[in-house]
Amino acid sequence: MITDADVERWLREDVGHHDVTNDVPGETEGRLVAKEGGTVAGLDAARAVFDYLGCEVRIAPERGGGTAERVEAGDRIEPGDVVLEVAGPARDVLRGERVAVNVVGHASGIATRTAAAVDAARSVSADTAIAGTRKTTPGLRGVEKRAVAAGGGDTHRLNLSHMVMVKDNHVAEMGLAGAIDHFSERTSFATKLDVEVETVEDAPRAAELGADIVLLDNMTPAETERAVELVAEADGGTLTEASGGITVESVPDYAATGVDIVSMGSLTHSAPTLDLSFRTG
Repeated sequence: MITDADVERWLREDVGHHDVTNDVPGETEGRLVAKEGGTVAGLDAARAVFDYLGCEVRIAPERGGGTAERVEAGDRIEPGDVVLEVAGPARDVLRGERVAVNVVGHASGIATRTAAAVDAARSVSADTAIAGTRKTTPGLRGVEKRAVAAGGGDTHRLNLSHMVMVKDNHVAEMGLAGAIDHFSERTSFATKLDVEVETVEDAPRAAELGADIVLLDNMTPAETERAVELVAEADGGTLTEASGGITVESVPDYAATGVDIVSMGSLTHSAPTLDLSFRTG
Protein backbone atom coordinates (compact mmCIF):
# COMPACT_ATOMS: atom_id res chain seq x y z
CA MET A 1 0.00 0.00 0.00
CA ILE A 2 1.30 3.46 -0.93
CA THR A 3 0.91 5.79 2.05
CA ASP A 4 0.71 9.58 2.23
CA ALA A 5 4.10 9.47 3.96
CA ASP A 6 5.60 7.75 0.90
CA VAL A 7 4.14 10.35 -1.44
CA GLU A 8 5.19 13.24 0.79
CA ARG A 9 8.76 11.94 0.82
CA TRP A 10 8.85 11.56 -2.97
CA LEU A 11 7.39 15.01 -3.58
CA ARG A 12 9.58 16.71 -0.98
CA GLU A 13 12.65 15.25 -2.66
CA ASP A 14 11.59 16.49 -6.11
CA VAL A 15 9.78 19.76 -5.37
CA GLY A 16 12.03 21.12 -2.64
CA HIS A 17 11.13 24.29 -0.73
CA HIS A 18 10.88 26.85 -3.54
CA ASP A 19 9.32 25.49 -6.73
CA VAL A 20 9.35 28.21 -9.38
CA THR A 21 9.43 25.82 -12.34
CA ASN A 22 5.82 24.67 -11.90
CA ASP A 23 4.24 27.99 -10.91
CA VAL A 24 1.80 27.80 -13.82
CA PRO A 25 -1.72 29.28 -13.59
CA GLY A 26 -4.99 27.67 -14.67
CA GLU A 27 -6.27 24.14 -15.13
CA THR A 28 -4.85 21.45 -17.40
CA GLU A 29 -5.02 17.80 -18.35
CA GLY A 30 -2.12 15.39 -18.64
CA ARG A 31 -1.48 11.96 -20.13
CA LEU A 32 1.16 9.39 -19.27
CA VAL A 33 2.13 7.84 -22.61
CA ALA A 34 4.25 4.78 -23.42
CA LYS A 35 7.19 5.44 -25.74
CA GLU A 36 8.12 1.76 -25.96
CA GLY A 37 6.39 -1.56 -25.49
CA GLY A 38 6.46 -3.50 -22.24
CA THR A 39 4.49 -4.63 -19.22
CA VAL A 40 2.99 -1.83 -17.17
CA ALA A 41 3.20 -1.54 -13.37
CA GLY A 42 3.33 1.18 -10.72
CA LEU A 43 0.00 2.77 -11.66
CA ASP A 44 -1.22 2.59 -8.06
CA ALA A 45 1.78 4.66 -6.97
CA ALA A 46 1.22 7.24 -9.72
CA ARG A 47 -2.42 7.53 -8.76
CA ALA A 48 -1.47 8.02 -5.10
CA VAL A 49 0.78 10.93 -6.11
CA PHE A 50 -1.93 12.76 -8.04
CA ASP A 51 -4.62 11.94 -5.48
CA TYR A 52 -2.43 13.48 -2.81
CA LEU A 53 -2.11 16.63 -4.92
CA GLY A 54 -5.88 16.82 -5.32
CA CYS A 55 -5.95 16.00 -9.03
CA GLU A 56 -8.55 13.86 -10.78
CA VAL A 57 -7.03 10.61 -12.02
CA ARG A 58 -8.31 8.08 -14.50
CA ILE A 59 -6.42 4.85 -15.09
CA ALA A 60 -8.79 3.76 -17.84
CA PRO A 61 -7.82 5.88 -20.83
CA GLU A 62 -7.54 5.04 -24.49
CA ARG A 63 -4.99 2.61 -25.86
CA GLY A 64 -2.95 3.40 -28.96
CA GLY A 65 -5.83 2.81 -31.34
CA GLY A 66 -8.16 5.13 -29.46
CA THR A 67 -10.28 2.36 -27.95
CA ALA A 68 -11.59 2.86 -24.41
CA GLU A 69 -9.91 -0.14 -22.79
CA ARG A 70 -8.84 -0.04 -19.16
CA VAL A 71 -5.11 -0.30 -18.52
CA GLU A 72 -4.24 -2.51 -15.54
CA ALA A 73 -0.98 -3.47 -13.88
CA GLY A 74 0.41 -6.47 -15.76
CA ASP A 75 -1.04 -5.40 -19.12
CA ARG A 76 1.15 -5.40 -22.19
CA ILE A 77 1.38 -1.86 -23.58
CA GLU A 78 2.64 -0.60 -26.92
CA PRO A 79 4.19 2.71 -28.03
CA GLY A 80 1.54 5.40 -28.04
CA ASP A 81 -0.70 3.79 -25.43
CA VAL A 82 -2.01 6.21 -22.80
CA VAL A 83 -1.77 4.47 -19.45
CA LEU A 84 -3.00 7.24 -17.16
CA GLU A 85 -4.89 10.53 -17.50
CA VAL A 86 -5.06 13.31 -14.94
CA ALA A 87 -6.78 16.69 -14.65
CA GLY A 88 -6.46 19.53 -12.17
CA PRO A 89 -4.61 22.76 -11.41
CA ALA A 90 -1.65 23.04 -13.78
CA ARG A 91 0.74 23.62 -10.89
CA ASP A 92 -0.25 20.38 -9.16
CA VAL A 93 -0.39 18.30 -12.32
CA LEU A 94 3.12 19.43 -13.22
CA ARG A 95 4.41 18.87 -9.70
CA GLY A 96 3.30 15.25 -9.81
CA GLU A 97 4.53 14.64 -13.33
CA ARG A 98 8.15 13.64 -12.75
CA VAL A 99 7.48 11.49 -9.70
CA ALA A 100 4.70 9.64 -11.56
CA VAL A 101 6.82 9.10 -14.67
CA ASN A 102 9.78 7.89 -12.62
CA VAL A 103 7.85 5.44 -10.47
CA VAL A 104 5.77 3.99 -13.32
CA GLY A 105 8.82 3.75 -15.59
CA HIS A 106 10.86 2.01 -12.90
CA ALA A 107 8.09 -0.39 -11.92
CA SER A 108 7.20 -1.14 -15.54
CA GLY A 109 10.84 -1.90 -16.31
CA ILE A 110 10.84 -4.48 -13.52
CA ALA A 111 7.53 -5.95 -14.70
CA THR A 112 8.81 -6.11 -18.28
CA ARG A 113 12.01 -7.93 -17.31
CA THR A 114 10.04 -10.30 -15.09
CA ALA A 115 7.61 -11.09 -17.90
CA ALA A 116 10.55 -11.83 -20.20
CA ALA A 117 12.02 -14.22 -17.60
CA VAL A 118 8.65 -15.94 -17.12
CA ASP A 119 8.28 -16.34 -20.89
CA ALA A 120 11.80 -17.78 -21.07
CA ALA A 121 10.97 -20.33 -18.37
CA ARG A 122 7.69 -21.27 -20.05
CA SER A 123 9.54 -22.03 -23.27
CA VAL A 124 10.85 -25.21 -21.63
CA SER A 125 8.82 -25.72 -18.43
CA ALA A 126 5.22 -25.14 -17.43
CA ASP A 127 6.02 -25.35 -13.73
CA THR A 128 9.21 -23.46 -12.90
CA ALA A 129 8.40 -20.25 -10.99
CA ILE A 130 10.37 -17.03 -11.47
CA ALA A 131 10.88 -15.16 -8.21
CA GLY A 132 12.35 -11.86 -7.08
CA THR A 133 14.66 -11.41 -4.09
CA ARG A 134 15.24 -8.89 -1.29
CA LYS A 135 17.67 -7.00 -3.55
CA THR A 136 15.31 -4.05 -3.75
CA THR A 137 15.71 -0.28 -3.47
CA PRO A 138 15.28 0.90 0.14
CA GLY A 139 11.91 2.63 0.46
CA LEU A 140 10.59 1.15 -2.79
CA ARG A 141 10.30 -2.54 -1.96
CA GLY A 142 6.50 -2.50 -2.08
CA VAL A 143 6.47 -0.87 -5.52
CA GLU A 144 9.14 -3.23 -6.82
CA LYS A 145 7.62 -6.41 -5.41
CA ARG A 146 4.22 -5.53 -6.88
CA ALA A 147 5.97 -4.94 -10.21
CA VAL A 148 7.45 -8.45 -10.07
CA ALA A 149 3.95 -9.82 -9.45
CA ALA A 150 2.57 -7.71 -12.34
CA GLY A 151 5.13 -9.35 -14.62
CA GLY A 152 3.94 -12.82 -13.64
CA GLY A 153 6.69 -13.52 -11.11
CA ASP A 154 6.58 -14.66 -7.50
CA THR A 155 7.49 -12.02 -4.92
CA HIS A 156 9.51 -14.49 -2.77
CA ARG A 157 9.73 -13.32 0.87
CA LEU A 158 8.75 -9.70 1.37
CA ASN A 159 10.90 -9.27 4.47
CA LEU A 160 12.87 -11.28 7.01
CA SER A 161 9.77 -12.36 8.92
CA HIS A 162 8.17 -14.20 6.01
CA MET A 163 10.61 -17.08 5.74
CA VAL A 164 13.85 -18.19 7.36
CA MET A 165 16.80 -18.49 5.02
CA VAL A 166 19.89 -20.33 6.20
CA LYS A 167 22.65 -18.54 4.32
CA ASP A 168 26.36 -19.20 3.86
CA ASN A 169 27.21 -16.96 6.84
CA HIS A 170 24.94 -19.00 9.10
CA VAL A 171 26.58 -22.21 7.92
CA ALA A 172 30.04 -20.70 8.47
CA GLU A 173 29.09 -19.89 12.07
CA MET A 174 27.15 -23.02 13.03
CA GLY A 175 27.70 -25.64 10.33
CA LEU A 176 24.92 -26.88 8.05
CA ALA A 177 23.32 -29.29 10.54
CA GLY A 178 23.73 -26.88 13.44
CA ALA A 179 22.19 -23.97 11.55
CA ILE A 180 19.18 -25.99 10.36
CA ASP A 181 18.61 -27.34 13.87
CA HIS A 182 18.98 -23.86 15.41
CA PHE A 183 16.41 -22.22 13.15
CA SER A 184 14.04 -25.20 13.05
CA GLU A 185 13.57 -24.78 16.81
CA ARG A 186 12.71 -21.09 16.40
CA THR A 187 10.30 -21.12 13.49
CA SER A 188 6.52 -21.33 13.54
CA PHE A 189 4.72 -24.24 11.89
CA ALA A 190 3.66 -21.67 9.27
CA THR A 191 7.23 -20.51 8.53
CA LYS A 192 9.21 -22.27 5.84
CA LEU A 193 12.92 -22.94 6.06
CA ASP A 194 14.97 -22.19 2.92
CA VAL A 195 18.52 -23.54 3.14
CA GLU A 196 21.28 -22.31 0.84
CA VAL A 197 23.89 -24.83 -0.28
CA GLU A 198 26.92 -24.30 -2.48
CA THR A 199 27.74 -27.88 -3.44
CA VAL A 200 25.72 -30.62 -5.08
CA GLU A 201 26.56 -32.98 -2.22
CA ASP A 202 25.06 -30.68 0.41
CA ALA A 203 21.71 -30.43 -1.39
CA PRO A 204 20.25 -33.83 -0.38
CA ARG A 205 21.83 -33.46 3.06
CA ALA A 206 19.94 -30.21 3.62
CA ALA A 207 16.69 -31.90 2.57
CA GLU A 208 17.26 -34.79 4.96
CA LEU A 209 18.03 -32.37 7.82
CA GLY A 210 14.65 -30.67 7.44
CA ALA A 211 14.83 -27.94 4.81
CA ASP A 212 11.51 -27.08 3.18
CA ILE A 213 13.38 -25.52 0.24
CA VAL A 214 16.96 -26.14 -0.84
CA LEU A 215 18.51 -23.12 -2.53
CA LEU A 216 21.17 -24.16 -5.05
CA ASP A 217 23.50 -21.20 -5.05
CA ASN A 218 25.73 -20.29 -8.01
CA MET A 219 25.56 -23.73 -9.58
CA THR A 220 25.78 -24.45 -13.28
CA PRO A 221 22.71 -25.89 -15.02
CA ALA A 222 24.37 -29.33 -15.01
CA GLU A 223 25.10 -29.12 -11.28
CA THR A 224 21.58 -27.85 -10.64
CA GLU A 225 20.04 -30.77 -12.52
CA ARG A 226 22.07 -33.30 -10.52
CA ALA A 227 21.23 -31.56 -7.23
CA VAL A 228 17.50 -31.57 -8.10
CA GLU A 229 17.68 -35.31 -8.73
CA LEU A 230 19.46 -35.98 -5.42
CA VAL A 231 17.02 -33.84 -3.43
CA ALA A 232 14.08 -35.71 -4.98
CA GLU A 233 15.68 -39.02 -3.96
CA ALA A 234 16.36 -37.77 -0.42
CA ASP A 235 12.95 -36.17 0.20
CA GLY A 236 10.40 -35.87 -2.57
CA GLY A 237 8.52 -33.12 -0.73
CA THR A 238 11.40 -30.64 -0.63
CA LEU A 239 11.34 -27.80 -3.15
CA THR A 240 14.46 -26.72 -5.01
CA GLU A 241 15.44 -23.17 -5.89
CA ALA A 242 18.22 -21.99 -8.20
CA SER A 243 19.83 -18.61 -7.68
CA GLY A 244 23.01 -16.68 -8.32
CA GLY A 245 23.82 -14.74 -11.47
CA ILE A 246 20.95 -16.17 -13.52
CA THR A 247 19.95 -13.98 -16.46
CA VAL A 248 16.87 -13.91 -18.67
CA GLU A 249 19.00 -15.57 -21.37
CA SER A 250 20.05 -18.43 -19.09
CA VAL A 251 16.61 -19.01 -17.52
CA PRO A 252 15.67 -21.77 -20.02
CA ASP A 253 18.83 -23.71 -19.13
CA TYR A 254 17.87 -23.67 -15.46
CA ALA A 255 14.15 -24.26 -15.99
CA ALA A 256 15.03 -27.37 -18.01
CA THR A 257 16.73 -28.91 -14.94
CA GLY A 258 13.41 -29.49 -13.18
CA VAL A 259 14.12 -26.95 -10.44
CA ASP A 260 10.96 -25.55 -8.84
CA ILE A 261 11.99 -21.90 -8.50
CA VAL A 262 14.48 -19.63 -10.24
CA SER A 263 15.11 -16.53 -8.13
CA MET A 264 16.74 -13.49 -9.74
CA GLY A 265 18.00 -10.34 -8.03
CA SER A 266 18.40 -8.72 -11.45
CA LEU A 267 14.62 -8.42 -11.79
CA THR A 268 14.72 -5.53 -9.34
CA HIS A 269 18.29 -4.27 -9.14
CA SER A 270 19.15 -4.22 -12.85
CA ALA A 271 15.93 -3.74 -14.82
CA PRO A 272 16.08 -0.76 -17.20
CA THR A 273 13.35 1.86 -16.89
CA LEU A 274 10.53 1.60 -19.41
CA ASP A 275 10.44 4.79 -21.48
CA LEU A 276 7.34 6.91 -20.80
CA SER A 277 6.50 10.57 -21.25
CA PHE A 278 3.97 12.92 -19.67
CA ARG A 279 2.14 15.33 -21.98
CA THR A 280 -0.21 18.13 -20.97
CA GLY A 281 -2.70 20.29 -22.81
